[in-house]
Amino acid sequence: MPTQPPLRVVQWATGAVGRYALRSVLSRAEFELAGVLVYDPDKAGMDAGELVGMPPAGVCCTDDVERIMALDADCVLHMPLPASYFGRDQTSDVETICALLASGKNVITTTGFVYPRSYGPGVVERLEQACKKGGSSLHGTGINPGFMSDFLPLALTGLSSRVDHIYVRESSDFRGHPSRQIVVDLVGFTRSAKDYTAAIRPYRAFQRSLFAESVQLVADALDVRLDEVEESDEFELATEEFEISAGLVREGTVCASRWVFSGLVRGRPFMTVECVYKADSTRVRRWPDPGFAIHIEGVPQMTVTVDEVSHGLAAAAARAVNNVPALCAAPPGIRTMLDLPVATGRHTVTRH
Repeated sequence: MPTQPPLRVVQWATGAVGRYALRSVLSRAEFELAGVLVYDPDKAGMDAGELVGMPPAGVCCTDDVERIMALDADCVLHMPLPASYFGRDQTSDVETICALLASGKNVITTTGFVYPRSYGPGVVERLEQACKKGGSSLHGTGINPGFMSDFLPLALTGLSSRVDHIYVRESSDFRGHPSRQIVVDLVGFTRSAKDYTAAIRPYRAFQRSLFAESVQLVADALDVRLDEVEESDEFELATEEFEISAGLVREGTVCASRWVFSGLVRGRPFMTVECVYKADSTRVRRWPDPGFAIHIEGVPQMTVTVDEVSHGLAAAAARAVNNVPALCAAPPGIRTMLDLPVATGRHTVTRH
């Protein structure tokens, strides 16, 4: 049987998640790196392998978007910070993704788009038209790690004869997260309560769009019509000064936050997602310790817990990379997790 040629993959952005993805692409024989887009001018011209501490790959990074658009590639791993991180709407992300799709490249993105229907028919129509023009497909995976609020809850409902309520909790520790842009500028840790309240508006919009997508996807998959997705959030102030990788958390500044998103049906929650973020879980006692939990209330009652995901960013990257073969084989169009086969760690098992 003839072997299939490797799939040509472009890595778009090389932040924390992008670097994990790039290492994976370079280390797996079923992929060939076609190009790397970087946003930092200092990275432009660097060999892609050397950028992530691997042997030279023979592919130089570029900050030239048009050069990437012109490449012959099967798939783009699109992993920049979402536009909503910076207080902008999704327009720029949609435009970039549509241009990539129209150029004939399949796209897997971590900027959202887990369930584009939640953004309304206008966005869906633009994406589908771009897919049609390029004969390409789009898949959104979510970020660190998105599968906890959609894929796993849905999988558990396959064991249910009755579902009354779905509860998902994510608690994350940012102690070792190196990015000040994310930990301080985005999440808001180390800010005063006044500054946090004023600066958190873009992040609130991003959080709502991200988790509303997952809640809506689960509801539609289970044939439940939601009336609305309700959101609430609160924060905690540090009682002492301490250091984290992204900077100094002073006493009296924000050191934790809790977000709750509830999909409501006739005023009652059908699905609740609770997200707890801590600058350092050893210094913040309020709210649950790091880990994940899913509880299905119904028949039977089910609770699944994951005590720790030690490399959550690596998990988010792996989920995207592991979906590349299935998306490249899929018919053109928007392809959610409901449309693709379950991604597994094939080709990642250590040989003994």
